[in-house]
Amino acid sequence: MPVTEGAGRQEFDDDVPSAPSSTDLPALEALAGDLAALDYTVDGVEALLGVAAYSALGRGQLVPALLECRRLLRGGGSAQVIPVLLWLLGETVPEEGLHAAFPGIGVPGLERLRLIERTGPEGGAAEGATGAGAGDAAEGAAGSGAGAAPARWRAAVELRPYGSDVGGNLWVASDLGAEQRPGPLRHDHVLGIGGASLTLAQTVLRTPVDRALDLGTGCGIQAFHLLAHARHVTATDISDRALAFARFNLLLNAPALDLDAQRLGNRVLLRRGSLLAPVGGEHFDLVVSNPPFVITPRTGEEGYTYRDGGLAGDAIVETLVRDLPGILAPGGAAQLLGNWEITEGTAWDRRIRSFVPPGVDAWIIQREQLTPVQYAETWLRDAAENRDRSAYLDGFAAYLADFASRNVEAIGFGSVWLRRPGTPSNLVRVTLEEITHDIEQPVGPHLAAAIGRNDWLAAHTEQAASGIGIADEFLLVADDVTEERHQRPGAEHPGVILLRQGAGLRRTTLLSTELAGFVSACDGDLTAGQIAGALAMLLERPDAAFTSALLVDVEQLIREGFLIPAP
Repeated sequence: MPVTEGAGRQEFDDDVPSAPSSTDLPALEALAGDLAALDYTVDGVEALLGVAAYSALGRGQLVPALLECRRLLRGGGSAQVIPVLLWLLGETVPEEGLHAAFPGIGVPGLERLRLIERTGPEGGAAEGATGAGAGDAAEGAAGSGAGAAPARWRAAVELRPYGSDVGGNLWVASDLGAEQRPGPLRHDHVLGIGGASLTLAQTVLRTPVDRALDLGTGCGIQAFHLLAHARHVTATDISDRALAFARFNLLLNAPALDLDAQRLGNRVLLRRGSLLAPVGGEHFDLVVSNPPFVITPRTGEEGYTYRDGGLAGDAIVETLVRDLPGILAPGGAAQLLGNWEITEGTAWDRRIRSFVPPGVDAWIIQREQLTPVQYAETWLRDAAENRDRSAYLDGFAAYLADFASRNVEAIGFGSVWLRRPGTPSNLVRVTLEEITHDIEQPVGPHLAAAIGRNDWLAAHTEQAASGIGIADEFLLVADDVTEERHQRPGAEHPGVILLRQGAGLRRTTLLSTELAGFVSACDGDLTAGQIAGALAMLLERPDAAFTSALLVDVEQLIREGFLIPAP
């Protein structure tokens, strides 16, 4: 989604020759029927390959899966092996194998949808195949006779099964990766189901909404999830190929996504354009975006549309954080992933905090930091640019020089949540925190609960002036919270008291003795004010300042989810 001038609003319904075709709806229906009959699902492929080989496949290691497919074919074979060889492993397969596996749509139909391409009758592995021999085994399993070698086919795209809470078993088409087709990626490469897209899908709050926007939709994964809780979804991208892939994926999975393939626009609109240009003047209840946030040097060479935003440094993330609140309906929220630069000698949150416009609630969580060297290594390898030593050296040098020009010592990665308050308020909250340990996934429900607690506290803060606050509320210890006490051998009292969360963000917090006493009394029988008053008398601290300071610490425990309001 590089930034371009004059992209404007434009509905997308084109047939892009270099992407799968979605113009033949009966063919898509037949394909879906064949895939279902083959049990070409996440569970079906895992059962076929075995847990170890399937797990390796998820890490980008194709060899165990390929070896297992060969073993299965030597034992008599199965039509189930054909789509795995073809679309997951990048192997060639014989025409007879395709006919056996896809009786509904047939080989001409697969070619017409631009999912396969002929490699000729001579046999042998396709360019970029992971190893020789699998195609020969598949040919034997299909029962080809002696004589002239049959035509062979290879994948034109990746077509991967996807299991989600959206619609059960789905299929997602995208461009083949470097593992299946070695060599640098094309610059308009359409990324499939990657770590970042799954992270965003697990982070988004799944509150039912009327209108949602998937900004920079790519192959359409976020739109899939949005359709489960949004009445209508608008999906945008600057790439014609990305929109063509997204349209194909939506129509292929139309029944599972509750879409009318004949009237796709009733629930989904695809629009071409850069950033907010395709939706200018509109407002949405929810915006999600996995934008092209990768920070790449401006060398004058063409970037990769799936990851390079076309602006210097982290300006693409800055632009979105500043501008997205302007298209949110009152009470609407935006969630996105991003990278931000950390300049030498400054705190990690200083720059990203400056992006947030006034009057907007924000919660920014940094999940990872990389040095410029680590960053260059990651993204040069991502696009398979490390295969040419000379180009790799030049690219690495360009990354380091670019970061040095802005005095960047680290690059942060994380998630951003923004909300336009429903009514003007002086209690706008901007929270930034670093959480680098493992958290529970999907984390979206826990983020939603945390925002709900913050709103509850904000309402009580407004009441605090009248002397109410949280003092009259009953509190409970959250179900996932445990306490740890540590003390020196022979010590009379513990020196360290910790609360730990077993779920959600899995935070740990250090407690004072009086705060630990407060938490131990939160069983719903006494109000917060009554507990604080009892502690004040017990500790001989009857002054109002003690109680007030204690309740401030209690509010933080509520905010972080260690304590929750009693129902």
